[in-house]
Amino acid sequence: MEVEVKLRLPDSTAHQKVLSLLSPYHKKTHHQLNTFFDGAAGELSSQRAVLRLRFYENLKGKRVIADSVTPVEEESKIGYESVRDPSKRAKEEENVKCMVCIKGKAVIVNGVSRVEEDEEELDSKIGYEFVDHPRKLTEVENSRVLKRAKEEFQVGEGGFIGLGGFRNARNVFEWNGVVLEVDETKYDFGTCYEIECESSEPEKVKEMIETLLKENGIDYSYSKVSKFATFRAGKLP
Repeated sequence: MEVEVKLRLPDSTAHQKVLSLLSPYHKKTHHQLNTFFDGAAGELSSQRAVLRLRFYENLKGKRVIADSVTPVEEESKIGYESVRDPSKRAKEEENVKCMVCIKGKAVIVNGVSRVEEDEEELDSKIGYEFVDHPRKLTEVENSRVLKRAKEEFQVGEGGFIGLGGFRNARNVFEWNGVVLEVDETKYDFGTCYEIECESSEPEKVKEMIETLLKENGIDYSYSKVSKFATFRAGKLP
């Protein structure tokens, strides 16, 4: 069970204020691409679950710029174009990490999210192939998570279908003994800003973050829906 504090920021101004305030504690930035899958007959969604592939930079790799690979110290950025353009994949696959995850039965109450999660790393080359050909997800034998998704949710002969996805820029901070993740999530229909923090003591951590925001005059509200739910709704909350 993943337990996270989730606080929504109203706009880019509040987001920038938080980034500036936390800048002394900044550790890294991840540029993520999240893509989602369901069974062709809705086998996962009917049980309040979804399969997700998340691509993000391998910080030990190199940054892919256009058609060249240039060594740099900063993190790379990945977006839909890197997934959709096969000519860029051969160079980018080795520099991008891919995680496959089943998320299910998410509940968000008063800014605290609880969701069942099962995750493991997947070869990014295979992950990219699944974006193009989701039905091949059922053919993988060496992935515990994919095997579970197929068998536990009884995915039929139609296999998996792609639902699409969104990009997310995640700034990670180590602050007061906790890890804060400040997200800028870009959908086709708009952008959301959010602070997340995974913790076994969510109420304590939520109070810490709220105090920080209030003392610095930064508006916020409790998140009411997940990023995936926002994506599926097709509109900002």
